[in-house]
Amino acid sequence: MKPVYVLNGPNLNMLGLREPAIYGAATLADIEARCRAHAEGLGLSITFRQSNIEGELVSWIQEAREKACGIALNAGAYTHTSIALHDALKAAELPAVELHLSNVHQREDFRHHSFIAPAVNGVICGFGPESYVLAISALHSLLTANKKA
Repeated sequence: MKPVYVLNGPNLNMLGLREPAIYGAATLADIEARCRAHAEGLGLSITFRQSNIEGELVSWIQEAREKACGIALNAGAYTHTSIALHDALKAAELPAVELHLSNVHQREDFRHHSFIAPAVNGVICGFGPESYVLAISALHSLLTANKKA
């Protein structure tokens, strides 16, 4: 089976250092290890990437159309600004989940709107690093349901 792409947007490379009261103490490497272990337990593999560059994320989503079976995306601040990511997700035509470490609806008003949400199957937020695990589980369920259909 093709891998699940787990894509991370701007500033997520700073996890463990940046605002730990909001984002926790786990580093992105910690989260990646947790994702790999969880995915393996579900019979999935992952491709895990991070970029601070919007266009690079768009390119990876486009690449996923041919090379992945699904996408878990923490677009960070691009969630609230990027029509390009929305369009790339629609064009990818893959099961996809938007995820966030924090509960964006408990934060600043500008974080309450997502350009990503209309282009994905679902949104998971507010569970810290567990949000990634939940997103991978959700993709596994979507992929399993598609095989049965």
